[in-house]
Amino acid sequence: MVIVTTIRREVLTLFAAELGPDNPLPPLRPLDEVHHIEDRDKQELPRDMARQVGHAPLHSLLPVRVRDGYGRTREPRGIDALVLENDRLRATVLPGLGGRVASLVHKRTGRELLYRNPVFQPANFALNGAWFSGGIEWNIGATGHTTLSCSPLHAARVPAPDGGRMLRLWEWERLRDLPFQVDLWLPEGSDFLYVGVRIRNPHEKPVPTYWWSNTAVPEERRVLAPADVAWLPHCPDGVGGTPIGYERRLRGVPVPTYDGIDRTYPLNSTFAADYFYEVPDGQRRWIAALDEDGYGLVQTSTDVLRGRKLFVWGSGPGGRRWQEWLTEPGTGGYCEIQAGLARTQLEHVPLEAESEVAWLEAYGPLSAPPPEGEWGDVLRRTEARLDSALPRADVDAAYEAWKPLADAEPDEILAVGSGWGALEVLRAGWKLPGTPFPESTIGEAQAPWRELLRSGSFPESRRGGPPGQTLVAPHWRDMLEAAPATPLTEYHLGVAQWHAGDRAQAVRSWERALKLARYVWPLLRCLAVADQEAGNHERAADRYAEAFDDLCHERLSPCLDGGGGTPIDGEQWTAVTAALGREAIQALLRVRRPADARAVWERVDPATRARGRFRLLGAELLLAEGRRAAARAVFDEGFEVADLREGDETIGRLWSRISDEELPERYDFRMRPPSP
Repeated sequence: MVIVTTIRREVLTLFAAELGPDNPLPPLRPLDEVHHIEDRDKQELPRDMARQVGHAPLHSLLPVRVRDGYGRTREPRGIDALVLENDRLRATVLPGLGGRVASLVHKRTGRELLYRNPVFQPANFALNGAWFSGGIEWNIGATGHTTLSCSPLHAARVPAPDGGRMLRLWEWERLRDLPFQVDLWLPEGSDFLYVGVRIRNPHEKPVPTYWWSNTAVPEERRVLAPADVAWLPHCPDGVGGTPIGYERRLRGVPVPTYDGIDRTYPLNSTFAADYFYEVPDGQRRWIAALDEDGYGLVQTSTDVLRGRKLFVWGSGPGGRRWQEWLTEPGTGGYCEIQAGLARTQLEHVPLEAESEVAWLEAYGPLSAPPPEGEWGDVLRRTEARLDSALPRADVDAAYEAWKPLADAEPDEILAVGSGWGALEVLRAGWKLPGTPFPESTIGEAQAPWRELLRSGSFPESRRGGPPGQTLVAPHWRDMLEAAPATPLTEYHLGVAQWHAGDRAQAVRSWERALKLARYVWPLLRCLAVADQEAGNHERAADRYAEAFDDLCHERLSPCLDGGGGTPIDGEQWTAVTAALGREAIQALLRVRRPADARAVWERVDPATRARGRFRLLGAELLLAEGRRAAARAVFDEGFEVADLREGDETIGRLWSRISDEELPERYDFRMRPPSP
C-alpha cells in the first residue's frame, strides 16, 4: 500500500507581535482568579462533580513565570510550522506556540474548518499571561488556558497505526509535574484528523489532572451537542451566563432555549458565557458547529473525554471589543467548542500514582441537514450523518490501533521544547517510552538545578541581574534546605517555602539572605509581597522603595566577573525594571505616597513609561497628585494595555474616578452585566 500522508516543515509569515521577555519576578501572590464553588451550592451538583470541583484547585503559578513582555506592534514575522497532509485534509501545527493547530483545511471543498486568526497577537488570557486566539489548543494543568500556550513543545515523526508517520508533540507540564503527549495523524483517504492524547503520572502519589481541547470556529454557526441540559456559571440578572471566575455558582439550564433565547446560536447571548453540556452516560461524545446549510466542523472522541462545552463572547460591546483586540479589523468573530476530561472546567480529576489516562479525538468536516427544527430531531439527524461519516466503532478501533504506538520512539526530531522534563527525568531516573527528555535539552535555566542535584550546592551567579527560575516541588525544596546557605540558595529556598505555605519560614530565609547578599532587591521584593499579604502595606511600600533603589544601583554597577565596569543593561534589565517599578508604584500609591511613587516613575525607562500599562498607571499617579485634568488627558490621548487581563475592570474603575461620563468604547472590555 502506498502511504500518501506527508509531514513537512513550513514557515508561516504573519503580522505578529513580539512575545518579549518573561516577567523575571517570581509570582508569589495567589492567583487573581479563584475558581471556587461555595459548599452550600455543591449540594445541588451531581456527586462526582461536587467532589471534583473541590479537588486540588491551583493556588499558585510557581514554578512558572508570568509572560507579560509582549506588545501590540505587529510586523511580518516568520513562524515555524509543521504541516500534515493527505488527499483530504491539510493540518498546520505550530510547535513553538503550544502545538496549536492553526488551520485545518478540507481540500475537496477548499474550506477552512477552524477559525484561523490572520495575525499573532498575544493577550492576557493564559494562566501565566500570553495566549492567542484561533485554531485548536491543548489545555493541561489547571482551570484556564495552559501556561504552555506560547511555549515550544518537543515534536517528532513517529510510526502511525496505518504504517505511515504521525506527528508527536510532547512536554513536561510544570504546574502539576506531568508529562503528556499529543499524536496527530491523517490516515490515508480519511476526512478526519486523528489525535491521540496521553497524560502520565510517574509519581508515587495521585496528582490532580486537567485537560480541555479548545477549538475556535466562526461564530455564525449553530453549536450542537447531544444534551438537553447545560451547566452554566450563574448570572445574577438572568441574561445568559458569566464566564468562569466571575460567579461562584453553577446551575443547570435547559438546552437549547434558556430564558426565552436559543443559546446554541453564539450571537444570541449578550454577554460572554460558558455552557457545559451534560452529555448522558452511554451517549456518543461529540460536538459540532454547523452553518445554516448544515456544513461545518465536528469533533468526537472516545468516552474518556466526557465533557463538551460552548464558549461565546456574546454580542455586547465588551465581547465585541475583546474580539477586535485579539485580531485585526475586519476579521470575523469566533466561538469555541471544547472537550474535556470532566463535565466542567472547575473540576480536576485525580490521576492515580504511576498510571496514565489516554483517549482519541477526531476532527473533520460534517455535512448534515440544516440545523433547524425541534432540538431532538436536529440532534438525531446530525448524529446520523456523523455515524455515516465516522462510525463510533471506527473511533474506538482507531484508539486501540494507536495505543500500542504511544510508546514508539521518534524517528526524526522536528522541534525541541524545554529542558525541564530532562531535569526531572535526570533526577528521578524515570523511563518514559515515546517521549524522550534527553539531557542535551537542559539549558541555562535548568543548569544551576542540575548542579544542585549533582553536587548538593546551588551555584552563585557571577553575572548579577535577576535570579533565575525557582523550582518548588518538595524534592527540590529538600535539596535547597540541605545545601550551603548562600544568598541565592536562601532566596530560592524562601520561594519554595512560600509555595508550600510555610510563609513564616520563607520570610526567615529571605531575612537571613539579606545579611549576606551584595544586592538585596530580589529579597526585599519578596519580603514586600509577604508584608502585603499580611496586611502591612506601609512596610511593604518602604521595602519596595528600597528594593527599587537597590535595583537601580546594581544596574549601574560593574559586572561581578570584573567586566570593566560596563553598566548592566539589555532586555532582561528592562523587564525587571518595568516589573519592579510597576509593583513599587502601585504599593506606594496604595499608602498615599504619590511623591515617592513619582520618584520611582522618573527612573523607569522612558520607553517603558510609554507602554499602555504604564500610561494607565501614570494616569492613576496623576490623579493621586490631584491633577485630574492631566489624568483625563491620558485617556483622551489614547493608550492600549497590551496585558489587560480577561475580566480586569481596572480601566473602568479609574475612569469613574476621573469622569462622570460613560466609559469610552475603546476602553470598554466589560464581560458581564453592570452591577445593580
